[in-house]
Amino acid sequence: MASPVESSWVAAVVALGGQESAARVSAADLVRRYAEPHRRYHTATHVAAVLRDSADLAVALRLDGRQQAYVALAACAHDVVYDARPGDDERASADWTRAALQVAGVDPDRVGPVVDLVLATLTHDASDADEVAAALLDADLAILAGDPSDYDAYVGAVRQEYAAVDDESWRAGRAAVLSALVDRPRLYLSEPGRTRWEATARANVTAELAQLTGTVEGGRGTRS
Repeated sequence: MASPVESSWVAAVVALGGQESAARVSAADLVRRYAEPHRRYHTATHVAAVLRDSADLAVALRLDGRQQAYVALAACAHDVVYDARPGDDERASADWTRAALQVAGVDPDRVGPVVDLVLATLTHDASDADEVAAALLDADLAILAGDPSDYDAYVGAVRQEYAAVDDESWRAGRAAVLSALVDRPRLYLSEPGRTRWEATARANVTAELAQLTGTVEGGRGTRS
């Protein structure tokens, strides 16, 4: 039985006019890559969650069929290359996406938007009018609004992926990432995303940042 990643990738490639046989080959490569032993959070489980949440947002935002296919493909491929090298990973994932869709015979005019979506995960930012990007980017950050056990598991898994980084450097780097998030006027770009996740995500991120920077005594701050 095909995994959600495989079936979603193949269906979206075909929806954009690509060849099913070639899509199945690249889908198998997706599955192989997301099972790499060094991954702890950026696995097929994460991708399946992004697929689910981005599909829900796409419906809420009334994206059309082609736009939904763009989002599904980008959700499948946005972490296909993951070596804990921010920036390099996203660009390499975009390159993989471009090559896979070209081999499948997808029209270049339809390849470009998918590649752009993958690259958007570099900054997790987009214009207010770009609801396609909002569906993907908001879903990718949905974990920030997880309940305490899920959020802690996510942080722990990402820490394991950065096992080569010493604790002091990890805390400094993680705090910088979280500070940039907290400083944003909004964590989620779409209205449905904000309604579902903004308040809880902001509380989670603020509590973790406080712990990392030593501004609270023990525990997870004030997050319940």
